[in-house]
Amino acid sequence: MKQLVIVSGKGGTGKTSLVASFAHLASHHSPRVRAAFADADVDAANLELVLAPDRRESHEFWGKSVAEIDPHRCEGCGICHNVCRFDAVLGPPAQGDSIFYRVDPLACEGCAACFYQCPVQAIRMVPQLAGQWFYSETPYGPLFHAALRPAQENSGKLVSLVKQQALRHAENAGYNLLIVDGPPGIGCPAISAVSGADLVLIVAEPSVAGIHDLHLVLELTMHFHILTLVCLNKADIHPQGAAQIESFCAEHDIEVVGSIPFDPSVSEAITRGLPVTVFRPSSPASQHIERIWQRLLPML
Repeated sequence: MKQLVIVSGKGGTGKTSLVASFAHLASHHSPRVRAAFADADVDAANLELVLAPDRRESHEFWGKSVAEIDPHRCEGCGICHNVCRFDAVLGPPAQGDSIFYRVDPLACEGCAACFYQCPVQAIRMVPQLAGQWFYSETPYGPLFHAALRPAQENSGKLVSLVKQQALRHAENAGYNLLIVDGPPGIGCPAISAVSGADLVLIVAEPSVAGIHDLHLVLELTMHFHILTLVCLNKADIHPQGAAQIESFCAEHDIEVVGSIPFDPSVSEAITRGLPVTVFRPSSPASQHIERIWQRLLPML
């Protein structure tokens, strides 16, 4: 089974709109492809907004553990305060009879140094509920997605979990393709998203920072030796910038598989919760997206 991952150097380039249209084209246009889908942008998941999912399963995702001091066992020796490098262990108040130390859960990084150094075993590491992941059915195929709680970490770990569950389900059900809506940037979530991919499609926009953002993601995919293609979104709003990106790709022997023009139909489709290829199939954006999809199919 093949993996197609759609990524970008920054948010807002149109990744999710493109993935939603691919979902529709894979399931309803010829040749039909049995595809499953994963939303790997767990910090700001929104693919579900345009795929009309019917949620079938919901599971808890437990992230890092945070230190917690038992005031009944703490003897106030201060060793935990001394070994903490994140200023997460707070000392006794300046006034009062309390000698007990306590942990600021927002500052704790879960390194467990205090846990291992406490001479009276007054500290325990408590796992934190960091979010949830879901399995849903959509009109286009199964969708695996997640929601990370605000200020929680381990988004890369949650991305890996979402992809693993999607791959397991797709392989068991005989699907041919997994399409992944990847997170923006080049951090841990993006690394987890492109891991194991057969093909990465970078969505670039002709903004001032477009080439810079594109270059960052290319360095990431080249590091992992993944076949990478580029498509331009809203390419006609800054033709000079689009030409610069195309020239950059030509110099580095990277194929640009298509350019999507600015089209108000895309934003209208989003407000209605539909892929643009469903909402207005004859629109310029829909026609260009379908051409891109047809160019990708032979590689998948």
